[in-house]
Amino acid sequence: MEDVAGADVELAVVVAFGRIIPSSLLDRVPMVNLHFSLLPRWRGAAPVERAILAGDEQTGVCLMKVEEGLDTGPVYGCRSLLTDELYLDALRAELVDAGTALLVESLAGGAAGLPVPELQRGTVTIAPKVIPDELRLRWDEPAAQLHRVVRLGRAWTTFRGRRLGILRASPVTESTGDGPPGTLVGTEVTTGLGRLRLEEVQPESRTPVPAADWARGARPSVGERLGS
Repeated sequence: MEDVAGADVELAVVVAFGRIIPSSLLDRVPMVNLHFSLLPRWRGAAPVERAILAGDEQTGVCLMKVEEGLDTGPVYGCRSLLTDELYLDALRAELVDAGTALLVESLAGGAAGLPVPELQRGTVTIAPKVIPDELRLRWDEPAAQLHRVVRLGRAWTTFRGRRLGILRASPVTESTGDGPPGTLVGTEVTTGLGRLRLEEVQPESRTPVPAADWARGARPSVGERLGS
């Protein structure tokens, strides 16, 4: 950080920097931060992931003044986006595009031309990092919630005692029954509410394959379950 302090810059731009910046540095180098949420919702390390897991229909990106706090600074401007059930990588790419445009527009007049920032308003929520156990699919949950976990790109379950990554899937809420949660019915899995249709999976130590191809090779027996 001392390198930044001695760089004689007018303004520094921070994106996805996972540390609290001390006020001693901020006093010497003004900073703005692109944060991928509609602040004050989802302050913290994993705002995009938490927006998906919470089922938020809308998220966005804000340009804020950096303070010595967890995304607490006043906001220069925001751009909103619909999540549209996008997977994490696609949603993050759209947020990068929106954030870049916001940054260029806000700095069109240089650092001195930044608008007066406004204090954050609304209910504060925190977005901690997603831990591996949160990516494990719990089949007693509704298909819609399981799909949100899959959209993060690293969801997993087990089959015959081995790890099985679930890379792509879609909820089939009109389907019901045919066994307890986790039961395989073709490429669909019974859940706590509806079914989850598997589309792409990754068996342990293997490359991703279409779920239909995996099922033909695995030949699950009637009533066989995932995650058991």
